[in-house]
Amino acid sequence: MTSTPTLPLGFRWSSATAGLKASGKPDVALAVADQPATAAAMFTSNQVVAAPVTVGRRHLAATGGKVSAVIVNAGNANCATGDPGIDAAHRTCVAVADAIGCVFDEIIPSSTGIIGVPLPVEKLIAAIPAAKAALGNTLRDAEAFATAILTTDTKLKTARASFTVEGKQVNLFGCAKGAGMIGPQLATTPPQAPHATMLSYIFTDLAACSEHLQAMLVIAVEPSFNSISIDGDMSTNDTVLLLASGASGVSATLEAAALFQTALNGLCASLAYQIIDDGEGVTHVVTLAITGTPTDADAKAIAKTIATSPLCKTAWSSADPNWGRLLAAAGRAGVAFDPTQVVVRVAGLPVFTYGVRDIAFDEAATHAAMSARDYTIAIDFGAGEGRSTFITCDLTHEYVSINADYST
Repeated sequence: MTSTPTLPLGFRWSSATAGLKASGKPDVALAVADQPATAAAMFTSNQVVAAPVTVGRRHLAATGGKVSAVIVNAGNANCATGDPGIDAAHRTCVAVADAIGCVFDEIIPSSTGIIGVPLPVEKLIAAIPAAKAALGNTLRDAEAFATAILTTDTKLKTARASFTVEGKQVNLFGCAKGAGMIGPQLATTPPQAPHATMLSYIFTDLAACSEHLQAMLVIAVEPSFNSISIDGDMSTNDTVLLLASGASGVSATLEAAALFQTALNGLCASLAYQIIDDGEGVTHVVTLAITGTPTDADAKAIAKTIATSPLCKTAWSSADPNWGRLLAAAGRAGVAFDPTQVVVRVAGLPVFTYGVRDIAFDEAATHAAMSARDYTIAIDFGAGEGRSTFITCDLTHEYVSINADYST
């Protein structure tokens, strides 16, 4: 049974300004659980890891997944800052714990911004009283939290979902940030694969243990956050954190867990799409629908290679139907296939069929279809049941301009 989404019970949110952003906009986000929440998390699998990720992992391990608050700062990644960076993250957690009355390892820190610059932790700590005073449980408060985490983003990224079990409603609220340095490969343990940062925070009032939440989060993340790319660059700070307050009174029974999984999948998919749609300089959102490979992993390998190809991405920026670049990228993805079995369709239009340009290929019509903001490139390899849906975008002059001047 569906229901009207409302904010999850048991949480309060706020924002404050510490002066970390050059713009002077809010740059501190605080979320507090009325009672310690259970948590699940996935972090970057980059070998270079920011201090808050290191500290967050330690805290989740120390508490068995119990979290009382999350504090996020934007404007400084606190990465490649050595022991002082770890100390800054620790001191921030202690200050939040002292403010709300819990132990320091029930606090999860996050940071986003420029790498390699020492975090001015005194400014961050000085903003915590204001953040605490502003805590509230309205949509305006939740959106204030979601706004404060943004860096080069131009849009707020939030999603909500709800469902009802035996007359009781369970609610989910999620927010995310990220517009550049987006090529996540989130993992439960570091490191598994060599990915401005992607951060996502998801809140629910379902009652569930950390182990169960973790299993459901892994399922939701793979086809969403782990299947997007703006520039293929994996951040040092990527984080997805799921907190459950239990305040709905609904336990994760088989029925509730199934409904929650569906809601979580949809929420993560929405946030992942919003990240690509707001990518730095993006003018086209491209969904790659890869089918017919021996395995799903093969399909994803091909999708990621196409998604991160500068030649493909620049062609998309001008709606150039250069299908040869698609085939060339697929051919170097490390997956064996027979080109004479491949079929390519762009925005539903035939482009390439069984080894040659399709007889019905219409360059002008394909160009017109690719001029849309959002379209799908479907490639079938005719060699199995493997499939992957991967969301990516074009590469434009604006992206280059933003990132050429990022640190200055």
